[in-house]
Parts: sequence; C-alpha cells; structure tokens
Amino acid sequence: VQLQASGGGLVQAGGSLRLSCAASGRTISGGNIGWFRQAPGKEREFVAALRWNGGHTFYADSVEGRFTISRDNAKNTVYLQMNSLKPEDTAVYHCNNYPVPTTRYWGQGTLVTVSS
Repeated sequence: VQLQASGGGLVQAGGSLRLSCAASGRTISGGNIGWFRQAPGKEREFVAALRWNGGHTFYADSVEGRFTISRDNAKNTVYLQMNSLKPEDTAVYHCNNYPVPTTRYWGQGTLVTVSS
C-alpha cells in the first residue's frame, strides 16, 4: 500500500499548483486523507484533510480560502488545489491518513517552491 504525492514544482508568488495523492494497493473507502507539509528547518504541519465519506473538509488557518482539497473516487486520488501561493508555502508536501498519519505511508513527498 502506498500513497504517492505528485504535482509539485516551481511557481511564482500568486501562482497556482495542483497536487495529487494517488493510493495504490488499496481502495480508499473511508476515513480521512490529509495533506501535510514540511518546510526546511521546520516541523511537519497539517495543511488540509478530507473525509472520504461525505466529503467534509478541514483546513489549516494559513491556507483557508486559498487551498482546496478534493477527491476523485474513480481514480482513488485526492487533490490539493493551491491558489494564491506565497513564498511561505514552500515545503515538501505529503499525503497520509488524518488525524493520525500512518508511518509507512510517508513517502518522499512532492516539493513545492514558491519564488517571490
């Protein structure tokens, strides 16, 4: 079982990116999937989460109104649409279970770099 994050890149401040979290080896059928990020020299922090059944969403205050988490059931994938990006959004982004991540699901993540 793997959760593979992708879609990162280099973008100017004010720009947008869409990250994908694809689940392989299992079909997501319940629980919550979250996005987390870790900036250089900082601890990993929560960004956004989605309840698979019902679609309820949760956001960190720092991204509320700018980021949108969504899912595609058929593709077994969770997305993070990031708009109005700021330099402080620069980090490696990961997806995992929420609120209690599963250690073995941490992968390499995907790097988002926002230039000023």
